[in-house]
Amino acid sequence: MSMNENNELYELSGQVESIVFRNEENGYTVIELIGENEMITAVGTMPLISVGEQVKLYGTYKNHPSYGQQFVATACERSMPENLDGILKYLSSGAIKGVGPATAQRLVKEFGADTLSVLENDPVRVAKIKGISTDKALDISNQLKQVVGIRELMVYLSGFNINAKAAVAIWKCFGNLAIRCIEDNPFVLCDERLNISFDTADAIARHQDRSLDDRFRVRAALSHVLNHNKLNGHTCLPYDKLIEVTAKMLSIEPLSVESALKEMLEEGSLISEYISEKEFIFASSMHQSETYISARIQMLMRYPAMRIDGVDEKIEYIEKTDNIKYAELQKKAIKEALTKGMLILTGGPGTGKTTTLNAIIRLLKENGQKVCLCAPTGRAAQRMSALTNEEAKTIHRLLEVSFDIEDRPQFKKNEHNMLNCDAIIVDEVSMVDCVLFESLMRALPLSCRLILVGDCDQLPSVGAGNVLSDLIASDTVPVVKLKEIFRQSLSSLIVTNAHKIVNGETPTLNETNSDFFFMQKSNTEDIAFTIADLCTRRLKNTYGYSCMSDIQILSPTRKGILGTYELNNRIQSIINPKDPSKREISVNYFCLREGDKVMQNKNNYNINWVKENGEFGEGIFNGDIGILEEVNPSSKLIKVRFDDKVALYDEDSIADLELSYACTVHKSQGNEFEAVVMPVHHFAPQLMYRNLLYTAVTRAKKMLILVGDQSAIIKMVNNNKRILRFSGLKEFLTRSKD
Repeated sequence: MSMNENNELYELSGQVESIVFRNEENGYTVIELIGENEMITAVGTMPLISVGEQVKLYGTYKNHPSYGQQFVATACERSMPENLDGILKYLSSGAIKGVGPATAQRLVKEFGADTLSVLENDPVRVAKIKGISTDKALDISNQLKQVVGIRELMVYLSGFNINAKAAVAIWKCFGNLAIRCIEDNPFVLCDERLNISFDTADAIARHQDRSLDDRFRVRAALSHVLNHNKLNGHTCLPYDKLIEVTAKMLSIEPLSVESALKEMLEEGSLISEYISEKEFIFASSMHQSETYISARIQMLMRYPAMRIDGVDEKIEYIEKTDNIKYAELQKKAIKEALTKGMLILTGGPGTGKTTTLNAIIRLLKENGQKVCLCAPTGRAAQRMSALTNEEAKTIHRLLEVSFDIEDRPQFKKNEHNMLNCDAIIVDEVSMVDCVLFESLMRALPLSCRLILVGDCDQLPSVGAGNVLSDLIASDTVPVVKLKEIFRQSLSSLIVTNAHKIVNGETPTLNETNSDFFFMQKSNTEDIAFTIADLCTRRLKNTYGYSCMSDIQILSPTRKGILGTYELNNRIQSIINPKDPSKREISVNYFCLREGDKVMQNKNNYNINWVKENGEFGEGIFNGDIGILEEVNPSSKLIKVRFDDKVALYDEDSIADLELSYACTVHKSQGNEFEAVVMPVHHFAPQLMYRNLLYTAVTRAKKMLILVGDQSAIIKMVNNNKRILRFSGLKEFLTRSKD
């Protein structure tokens, strides 16, 4: 077989010569294989594979940067060894606990080619061999049954396109009974530990000719609808809406859904709450998150951090020594933060949040308090650090995140191992979902001060919940909203227009000598062309702005001619076109080319980076923007420079990158850019609302250019109907107050 590396799928057969590495948790294995008179290293998910087995692998050849060429198996067909040499190798390798080389020799000598069959099915005969007791013979039989069982399970599941990695997780849940459990109820696969989709389980159910209103099917569908709606930000759903959607999805009568729901409520897997006299249904995990947050906030207010006295005098001293004049609301915020256990500090751009926050940090530290600063994203933490001259971490990093074998976050800091600090300040709280906020609250020391900073008029979190808005609306914690625009910010049309937008007023669009510009274009192609021309030529020639480091295109959508996909491809074709001297790699919807501007689209704590001074570490975060410096097509490795550090991406990590000449408004949260260019047109109705426009405008530091239709801007400003999110936190907080 040729060993040229490409994406062509190969078939490779041979006998397992040795096990180089095995991860018992997920089945990932490195083996040496004798095939066609050569030794080949193969890697992949091959649980319980052992020396001596005959295998048929399907996959591709890849060049590993450290270990050289390997065969990466995407599928593995196994059969137990049949010849005496293979059986002897298998038993001598330690594959069966309690059987070593000497015992293997005796067994093969006694039973010959039937050895493995006898070991599995006739332990009485095995117990007659000298040195093997009845208990040991039974143990050997059970071990072989397990090996055969997981192999049968993988074959069974492959018929439904469930891969080997998922099969290992299923085996760990159900063991030898896995196939029987799936045949009894295929929807056991929807267990959150397994991450198998409802559609996959439903396909198995259809194969079994189960009825549409099968009890297990309806229960799984109810959980599926609730979990799916977490992606839309909802922590719960109205009772009647849940019934309606589930019945329609399953093509059954609502009565069957109600019956299953009643059963799940009685056993506690789903939970019912009345909010504003209307019944809502929660998944138990979401209910736990919001009720825990409520209880912890209640405790924080009942047993606040130690009061710091003499705040008025301390503020007056800072004003005199630093020649600062705080507004009355700023003074109120500083005083609330230092005299109470909790404060929410909110306000739009130019209202002095950072100045207020710096005073709070200074006075806390002068009083001997240990202060921790954090934010939900890496970019937001970096910005917070730059504005305060204090170290700021992501919330995940502060809580010391690690990941389980299913890549689910687990935090070392929790109620059993709390953070070591006297005060925690969280910036950009509008981006924090209820699950992450629950984790932070669990790690909060009992006497710790909590200060939350954010802009409640920005877009809500990507994850489920409405934490900042619900906390403010509950009227249970101290809130100071800064409203006065400081004199130095009044000259910025970006700032004044942002406040007009949030107040429902049409922004000033006819100024030509400020930092906020509007260019009227009605045709989508004209808008796209103008944006590309601005970013690649005009802003560079007039202001010296670089499309790579200064300018960011923000779009409400990913799709269409004005969406991020098309705009990214357009800009790339102009400033970094295809070139024989530049290597490239295809990732998802993009072609990533050396010299491209790219963005990390999820937190990845395992990516290694190194700084020019030799400092090294791990972790690239959602929203980080960098330049792709090097592509190695053969090893599928790339290097990306993020400010002062260079990160090395392997083939799996590359999927976390996308072009970032343009990004969505949602993805821009927590970031600021020198210049922002944004298309404004009549997008889908769910994208035409005030918060989205306001969030985009407030991402610009020195220049904002809107290109498009004025009527679309007016429509967005007038639409204050925020994206509806069902949540229970406000209700639970209000109850605790009452």
